[in-house]
Amino acid sequence: MTVSQNVSLKPFNTFGIEARARYFVRVQTIEELREVLTDPVYRSLPRLILGGGSNVLFINDFFDGLVIKIDITGIAVLEETADAVLLEAGAGVVWHDLVMHTIEQGYAGLENLSLIPGTVGAAPMQNIGAYGVEIKETFDSLEAVHLESGESRRFTKEECRFGYRESIFKHGLRGQYIITSVRFKLSKIPVFHTSYGAIGDTLREMGVTEPSIKAISEAVCRIRRSKLPDPAQIGNAGSFFKNPEIPRLQYETLKMQFPDMPGYVTSPDFVKVPAGWLIEQCGWKGKVIGQTGVHKYQALVLVNYGTARGEEIRALSEEVQKSVKERFGIQLTPEVNFL
Repeated sequence: MTVSQNVSLKPFNTFGIEARARYFVRVQTIEELREVLTDPVYRSLPRLILGGGSNVLFINDFFDGLVIKIDITGIAVLEETADAVLLEAGAGVVWHDLVMHTIEQGYAGLENLSLIPGTVGAAPMQNIGAYGVEIKETFDSLEAVHLESGESRRFTKEECRFGYRESIFKHGLRGQYIITSVRFKLSKIPVFHTSYGAIGDTLREMGVTEPSIKAISEAVCRIRRSKLPDPAQIGNAGSFFKNPEIPRLQYETLKMQFPDMPGYVTSPDFVKVPAGWLIEQCGWKGKVIGQTGVHKYQALVLVNYGTARGEEIRALSEEVQKSVKERFGIQLTPEVNFL
Protein backbone atom coordinates (compact mmCIF):
# COMPACT_ATOMS: atom_id res chain seq x y z
CA MET A 1 0.00 0.00 0.00
CA THR A 2 1.51 3.32 -1.13
CA VAL A 3 0.17 6.80 -0.43
CA SER A 4 0.89 9.11 -3.39
CA GLN A 5 0.82 12.91 -3.52
CA ASN A 6 -0.73 15.38 -5.97
CA VAL A 7 -2.56 12.70 -7.94
CA SER A 8 -4.90 13.37 -10.87
CA LEU A 9 -8.43 12.09 -10.26
CA LYS A 10 -9.42 12.22 -13.93
CA PRO A 11 -8.96 8.44 -14.43
CA PHE A 12 -11.10 7.78 -11.36
CA ASN A 13 -14.37 9.51 -12.30
CA THR A 14 -16.56 8.62 -15.26
CA PHE A 15 -17.23 12.27 -16.07
CA GLY A 16 -13.52 12.53 -16.90
CA ILE A 17 -13.21 15.75 -14.89
CA GLU A 18 -9.69 16.95 -14.14
CA ALA A 19 -9.14 17.39 -10.42
CA ARG A 20 -6.24 16.59 -8.15
CA ALA A 21 -5.89 15.07 -4.69
CA ARG A 22 -3.31 16.06 -2.12
CA TYR A 23 -2.96 12.39 -1.13
CA PHE A 24 -4.23 9.25 -2.84
CA VAL A 25 -4.14 5.58 -1.82
CA ARG A 26 -5.59 2.28 -3.05
CA VAL A 27 -6.63 -0.26 -0.43
CA GLN A 28 -7.11 -3.94 -1.25
CA THR A 29 -7.94 -5.33 2.19
CA ILE A 30 -9.81 -4.29 5.32
CA GLU A 31 -6.49 -4.36 7.17
CA GLU A 32 -4.98 -1.83 4.74
CA LEU A 33 -8.08 0.33 5.11
CA ARG A 34 -7.79 0.32 8.90
CA GLU A 35 -4.09 1.11 8.66
CA VAL A 36 -4.60 4.23 6.57
CA LEU A 37 -7.61 5.37 8.61
CA THR A 38 -5.64 5.26 11.85
CA ASP A 39 -2.39 6.70 10.46
CA PRO A 40 -1.74 9.93 12.41
CA VAL A 41 -0.33 11.61 9.30
CA TYR A 42 -3.74 11.54 7.58
CA ARG A 43 -6.17 11.18 10.49
CA SER A 44 -6.91 14.92 10.77
CA LEU A 45 -7.36 15.43 7.00
CA PRO A 46 -10.60 15.38 5.02
CA ARG A 47 -11.12 11.94 3.47
CA LEU A 48 -12.93 11.01 0.29
CA ILE A 49 -13.91 7.42 -0.52
CA LEU A 50 -13.98 6.42 -4.19
CA GLY A 51 -15.35 3.28 -5.77
CA GLY A 52 -15.85 3.39 -9.53
CA GLY A 53 -16.31 7.17 -9.58
CA SER A 54 -19.54 6.76 -11.55
CA ASN A 55 -21.73 8.87 -9.31
CA VAL A 56 -19.54 11.88 -8.54
CA LEU A 57 -18.95 15.28 -10.08
CA PHE A 58 -15.81 17.13 -9.02
CA ILE A 59 -16.77 20.81 -8.87
CA ASN A 60 -13.51 21.73 -7.14
CA ASP A 61 -10.16 21.42 -8.89
CA PHE A 62 -8.28 20.24 -5.80
CA PHE A 63 -9.16 17.95 -2.89
CA ASP A 64 -6.99 19.00 0.04
CA GLY A 65 -7.08 15.69 1.85
CA LEU A 66 -6.79 11.93 1.37
CA VAL A 67 -8.66 10.07 -1.37
CA ILE A 68 -9.10 6.37 -0.58
CA LYS A 69 -9.80 4.17 -3.60
CA ILE A 70 -11.54 0.96 -2.53
CA ASP A 71 -10.10 -2.00 -4.47
CA ILE A 72 -11.29 -4.82 -2.20
CA THR A 73 -12.26 -7.67 -4.54
CA GLY A 74 -13.40 -11.28 -4.41
CA ILE A 75 -16.70 -13.12 -4.97
CA ALA A 76 -17.65 -16.11 -2.83
CA VAL A 77 -20.67 -18.30 -2.13
CA LEU A 78 -21.25 -18.45 1.62
CA GLU A 79 -24.33 -20.69 1.70
CA GLU A 80 -26.09 -22.77 -0.95
CA THR A 81 -29.27 -24.80 -1.16
CA ALA A 82 -31.08 -26.45 -4.04
CA ASP A 83 -33.03 -23.23 -4.64
CA ALA A 84 -30.82 -20.32 -3.60
CA VAL A 85 -27.36 -19.00 -2.72
CA LEU A 86 -25.95 -16.43 -0.33
CA LEU A 87 -23.16 -14.68 -2.21
CA GLU A 88 -20.66 -12.10 -0.95
CA ALA A 89 -18.69 -9.65 -3.11
CA GLY A 90 -15.93 -7.21 -2.19
CA ALA A 91 -16.78 -3.53 -2.42
CA GLY A 92 -14.20 -2.97 -5.15
CA VAL A 93 -15.67 -5.53 -7.56
CA VAL A 94 -16.97 -3.90 -10.74
CA TRP A 95 -20.76 -4.11 -10.55
CA HIS A 96 -21.28 -5.44 -14.09
CA ASP A 97 -18.59 -8.09 -13.51
CA LEU A 98 -20.58 -9.32 -10.50
CA VAL A 99 -23.78 -9.44 -12.56
CA MET A 100 -22.04 -11.43 -15.32
CA HIS A 101 -20.60 -13.82 -12.73
CA THR A 102 -24.03 -14.53 -11.26
CA ILE A 103 -25.51 -15.13 -14.71
CA GLU A 104 -22.71 -17.55 -15.61
CA GLN A 105 -23.43 -19.48 -12.41
CA GLY A 106 -27.19 -19.49 -13.04
CA TYR A 107 -28.04 -17.27 -10.07
CA ALA A 108 -31.04 -15.03 -10.74
CA GLY A 109 -31.88 -11.61 -9.34
CA LEU A 110 -29.35 -9.13 -10.73
CA GLU A 111 -29.87 -9.57 -14.49
CA ASN A 112 -32.03 -6.43 -14.88
CA LEU A 113 -29.20 -4.42 -13.30
CA SER A 114 -26.72 -5.29 -16.04
CA LEU A 115 -24.26 -2.67 -17.30
CA ILE A 116 -24.85 -0.18 -14.49
CA PRO A 117 -21.52 1.60 -13.99
CA GLY A 118 -19.72 1.59 -10.66
CA THR A 119 -18.64 -0.88 -8.00
CA VAL A 120 -20.39 -3.23 -5.59
CA GLY A 121 -19.70 -0.98 -2.60
CA ALA A 122 -21.54 1.94 -4.14
CA ALA A 123 -24.62 -0.10 -5.10
CA PRO A 124 -26.38 -0.23 -1.72
CA MET A 125 -25.50 3.37 -0.87
CA GLN A 126 -28.13 4.59 -3.32
CA ASN A 127 -30.14 1.40 -3.76
CA ILE A 128 -29.35 1.21 -7.46
CA GLY A 129 -32.16 0.11 -9.73
CA ALA A 130 -33.15 -0.32 -13.36
CA TYR A 131 -35.93 -1.87 -15.44
CA GLY A 132 -38.26 -2.58 -12.55
CA VAL A 133 -35.68 -4.02 -10.13
CA GLU A 134 -33.82 -2.47 -7.19
CA ILE A 135 -30.86 -3.89 -5.29
CA LYS A 136 -32.86 -4.08 -2.06
CA GLU A 137 -34.83 -7.00 -3.54
CA THR A 138 -31.78 -9.30 -3.43
CA PHE A 139 -29.79 -7.56 -0.70
CA ASP A 140 -28.99 -9.54 2.46
CA SER A 141 -26.50 -7.43 4.42
CA LEU A 142 -23.23 -5.51 4.15
CA GLU A 143 -20.07 -5.01 6.15
CA ALA A 144 -18.67 -1.53 6.68
CA VAL A 145 -15.76 0.03 8.57
CA HIS A 146 -16.26 3.08 10.77
CA LEU A 147 -14.02 5.93 9.63
CA GLU A 148 -13.07 7.04 13.11
CA SER A 149 -12.80 3.81 15.11
CA GLY A 150 -11.79 1.43 12.31
CA GLU A 151 -14.24 -1.13 13.67
CA SER A 152 -16.33 -3.31 11.36
CA ARG A 153 -20.10 -3.54 11.58
CA ARG A 154 -22.66 -5.59 9.69
CA PHE A 155 -25.83 -3.82 8.52
CA THR A 156 -29.05 -5.71 7.75
CA LYS A 157 -31.50 -4.69 5.06
CA GLU A 158 -33.73 -3.03 7.63
CA GLU A 159 -30.83 -1.06 9.09
CA CYS A 160 -29.88 0.26 5.65
CA ARG A 161 -33.30 1.96 5.34
CA PHE A 162 -33.51 1.65 1.58
CA GLY A 163 -35.69 4.03 -0.39
CA TYR A 164 -35.79 5.24 -3.98
CA ARG A 165 -32.08 5.82 -4.69
CA GLU A 166 -31.65 6.26 -0.96
CA SER A 167 -30.12 4.55 2.06
CA ILE A 168 -28.99 5.47 5.55
CA PHE A 169 -25.46 5.96 4.16
CA LYS A 170 -26.62 9.00 2.20
CA HIS A 171 -28.28 10.63 5.20
CA GLY A 172 -28.10 9.53 8.85
CA LEU A 173 -24.71 7.81 8.51
CA ARG A 174 -23.34 9.88 5.65
CA GLY A 175 -19.54 10.06 5.76
CA GLN A 176 -19.30 7.75 8.78
CA TYR A 177 -18.77 4.31 7.23
CA ILE A 178 -16.89 2.73 4.33
CA ILE A 179 -18.61 -0.31 2.80
CA THR A 180 -16.16 -3.20 2.36
CA SER A 181 -18.38 -6.08 1.19
CA VAL A 182 -22.01 -6.83 0.29
CA ARG A 183 -24.06 -10.03 0.55
CA PHE A 184 -26.88 -10.99 -1.81
CA LYS A 185 -29.56 -13.68 -1.65
CA LEU A 186 -29.97 -14.99 -5.20
CA SER A 187 -32.30 -17.62 -6.58
CA LYS A 188 -31.73 -20.66 -8.74
CA ILE A 189 -35.41 -20.48 -9.72
CA PRO A 190 -35.70 -17.22 -11.68
CA VAL A 191 -38.64 -14.88 -11.69
CA PHE A 192 -38.39 -12.81 -14.86
CA HIS A 193 -39.07 -9.06 -14.93
CA THR A 194 -39.72 -8.20 -18.58
CA SER A 195 -42.64 -5.77 -18.49
CA TYR A 196 -40.66 -2.63 -17.61
CA GLY A 197 -39.35 -0.40 -20.39
CA ALA A 198 -38.47 -2.02 -23.69
CA ILE A 199 -37.24 -5.38 -22.39
CA GLY A 200 -40.13 -7.37 -23.84
CA ASP A 201 -39.83 -5.73 -27.27
CA THR A 202 -36.05 -6.18 -27.28
CA LEU A 203 -36.36 -9.88 -26.42
CA ARG A 204 -38.72 -10.31 -29.37
CA GLU A 205 -36.29 -8.48 -31.65
CA MET A 206 -33.61 -10.89 -30.44
CA GLY A 207 -35.85 -13.82 -31.38
CA VAL A 208 -36.14 -14.96 -27.76
CA THR A 209 -39.34 -16.91 -27.11
CA GLU A 210 -38.31 -18.47 -23.77
CA PRO A 211 -36.80 -15.86 -21.41
CA SER A 212 -33.66 -16.64 -19.41
CA ILE A 213 -31.55 -14.55 -17.08
CA LYS A 214 -28.84 -14.43 -19.75
CA ALA A 215 -31.28 -13.25 -22.43
CA ILE A 216 -32.73 -10.58 -20.16
CA SER A 217 -29.23 -9.35 -19.33
CA GLU A 218 -28.38 -9.17 -23.03
CA ALA A 219 -31.59 -7.26 -23.73
CA VAL A 220 -30.87 -4.77 -20.94
CA CYS A 221 -27.33 -4.27 -22.27
CA ARG A 222 -28.68 -3.63 -25.78
CA ILE A 223 -31.13 -1.05 -24.50
CA ARG A 224 -28.56 0.72 -22.34
CA ARG A 225 -25.94 0.80 -25.10
CA SER A 226 -28.47 2.23 -27.55
CA LYS A 227 -29.40 5.08 -25.22
CA LEU A 228 -26.46 5.77 -22.93
CA PRO A 229 -23.01 7.00 -23.96
CA ASP A 230 -19.96 4.94 -23.03
CA PRO A 231 -18.01 6.89 -20.36
CA ALA A 232 -14.80 5.75 -22.08
CA GLN A 233 -15.91 7.77 -25.12
CA ILE A 234 -18.00 10.60 -23.64
CA GLY A 235 -17.69 11.60 -19.99
CA ASN A 236 -20.92 11.04 -18.05
CA ALA A 237 -22.32 9.53 -14.86
CA GLY A 238 -25.36 7.83 -16.34
CA SER A 239 -28.66 9.16 -15.04
CA PHE A 240 -27.95 12.60 -13.56
CA PHE A 241 -31.36 13.12 -11.92
CA LYS A 242 -33.77 10.92 -10.00
CA ASN A 243 -37.17 10.26 -11.51
CA PRO A 244 -39.39 12.49 -9.34
CA GLU A 245 -42.30 11.07 -7.37
CA ILE A 246 -45.14 13.57 -7.19
CA PRO A 247 -48.56 13.56 -5.50
CA ARG A 248 -51.18 11.77 -7.56
CA LEU A 249 -53.41 14.84 -7.62
CA GLN A 250 -50.58 16.96 -9.02
CA TYR A 251 -49.93 14.32 -11.68
CA GLU A 252 -53.59 14.19 -12.71
CA THR A 253 -53.69 17.98 -12.97
CA LEU A 254 -50.53 18.01 -15.13
CA LYS A 255 -51.92 15.15 -17.23
CA MET A 256 -54.83 17.34 -18.28
CA GLN A 257 -52.39 19.99 -19.51
CA PHE A 258 -49.84 17.50 -20.92
CA PRO A 259 -51.81 14.41 -22.08
CA ASP A 260 -48.66 12.56 -23.19
CA MET A 261 -46.99 12.76 -19.76
CA PRO A 262 -46.01 9.24 -18.69
CA GLY A 263 -46.34 8.16 -15.08
CA TYR A 264 -45.94 5.04 -12.96
CA VAL A 265 -48.03 4.62 -9.82
CA THR A 266 -45.73 3.88 -6.86
CA SER A 267 -48.35 4.05 -4.10
CA PRO A 268 -51.99 5.09 -3.73
CA ASP A 269 -50.87 8.69 -3.31
CA PHE A 270 -47.79 9.07 -5.52
CA VAL A 271 -46.79 8.75 -9.18
CA LYS A 272 -43.27 8.54 -10.57
CA VAL A 273 -42.62 10.69 -13.66
CA PRO A 274 -39.63 10.02 -15.94
CA ALA A 275 -37.16 12.88 -15.48
CA GLY A 276 -35.84 12.31 -19.00
CA TRP A 277 -39.28 13.04 -20.47
CA LEU A 278 -39.59 16.27 -18.46
CA ILE A 279 -36.13 17.43 -19.57
CA GLU A 280 -36.81 16.57 -23.19
CA GLN A 281 -40.09 18.51 -23.16
CA CYS A 282 -38.13 21.56 -22.05
CA GLY A 283 -35.99 21.36 -25.18
CA TRP A 284 -32.73 20.18 -23.62
CA LYS A 285 -32.21 16.87 -25.41
CA GLY A 286 -29.13 17.10 -27.63
CA LYS A 287 -28.30 20.67 -26.59
CA VAL A 288 -24.58 21.51 -26.40
CA ILE A 289 -23.17 24.39 -24.36
CA GLY A 290 -19.41 24.73 -24.71
CA GLN A 291 -17.90 21.39 -23.70
CA THR A 292 -21.02 20.27 -21.81
CA GLY A 293 -24.43 19.17 -22.94
CA VAL A 294 -27.46 16.90 -22.67
CA HIS A 295 -27.05 13.64 -24.53
CA LYS A 296 -28.78 13.41 -27.90
CA TYR A 297 -30.33 9.99 -27.21
CA GLN A 298 -31.13 10.27 -23.49
CA ALA A 299 -32.07 13.60 -21.93
CA LEU A 300 -31.43 12.23 -18.43
CA VAL A 301 -27.68 12.11 -19.13
CA LEU A 302 -25.46 15.19 -18.87
CA VAL A 303 -22.12 14.85 -20.60
CA ASN A 304 -18.59 16.18 -20.76
CA TYR A 305 -17.58 16.45 -24.40
CA GLY A 306 -13.92 16.85 -23.59
CA THR A 307 -12.54 19.51 -21.32
CA ALA A 308 -15.54 20.69 -19.31
CA ARG A 309 -15.01 21.63 -15.69
CA GLY A 310 -17.25 20.21 -13.02
CA GLU A 311 -18.64 23.63 -12.20
CA GLU A 312 -19.82 24.01 -15.82
CA ILE A 313 -21.73 20.73 -15.63
CA ARG A 314 -23.28 21.74 -12.33
CA ALA A 315 -24.35 25.07 -13.86
CA LEU A 316 -25.99 23.18 -16.73
CA SER A 317 -27.80 20.90 -14.28
CA GLU A 318 -29.16 23.92 -12.43
CA GLU A 319 -30.48 25.43 -15.66
CA VAL A 320 -32.20 22.12 -16.47
CA GLN A 321 -33.75 22.04 -12.99
CA LYS A 322 -34.92 25.62 -13.34
CA SER A 323 -36.66 25.04 -16.68
CA VAL A 324 -38.43 21.86 -15.49
CA LYS A 325 -39.58 23.64 -12.34
CA GLU A 326 -40.92 26.60 -14.31
CA ARG A 327 -42.82 24.47 -16.83
CA PHE A 328 -44.11 21.60 -14.71
CA GLY A 329 -43.74 22.76 -11.12
CA ILE A 330 -41.56 19.70 -10.42
CA GLN A 331 -38.19 19.91 -8.67
CA LEU A 332 -35.58 17.51 -10.04
CA THR A 333 -33.07 16.06 -7.57
CA PRO A 334 -29.57 15.05 -8.73
CA GLU A 335 -28.45 11.45 -8.24
CA VAL A 336 -24.85 12.59 -8.68
CA ASN A 337 -22.83 13.74 -5.66
CA PHE A 338 -21.09 17.12 -6.00
CA LEU A 339 -17.59 17.11 -4.52
